[in-house]
Amino acid sequence: MLERGCVQVYTGNGKGKTTAALGLAFRALGRGLRVCFFQFIKGSGVYGEHLLAEKLAPQLTIIRSGRPGWVNTKDITADRQTAQEALEQATKLLTSGDYDLMVLDEINGATAFGLIDVEQVLELIRLKPEKVELVLTGRNAPEQVIEAADLVTEMRDIKHYYLAGVPARTGIEM
Repeated sequence: MLERGCVQVYTGNGKGKTTAALGLAFRALGRGLRVCFFQFIKGSGVYGEHLLAEKLAPQLTIIRSGRPGWVNTKDITADRQTAQEALEQATKLLTSGDYDLMVLDEINGATAFGLIDVEQVLELIRLKPEKVELVLTGRNAPEQVIEAADLVTEMRDIKHYYLAGVPARTGIEM
């Protein structure tokens, strides 16, 4: 158990936000902490972290929310409903006392798409128990969330092999 939990934000257009949060989760697991990794707008696809979570349960729990595919930017109604239900579940888990580290992966992206309101994210931060570390990932972190956080890291895109035609690779991006 942590003596003091902080709020961390990993944002920016560069690669590595989820990966950094997974690294933190791995470190926490090594010290016997209980970790919940809650993924917004990642409803389908098998990623390496899901395969590892099966082996590390119950110390590591990964929960995915969202529909298959990507957010329907022409009509966010269904995606917003799904995100709101996920937010309710994530709030219960955050305040349950069952976890020492709670990662809300892509919550900033869900906010940028209008699926979750900024005020709802700020309420999560206010509800965070004192001894729980809370990590919020995703591009376009709202300024109010950045101000409320204890640590903010911006991943900046300088060069990316995707632009040279290298697709997402199993074991690296997936």
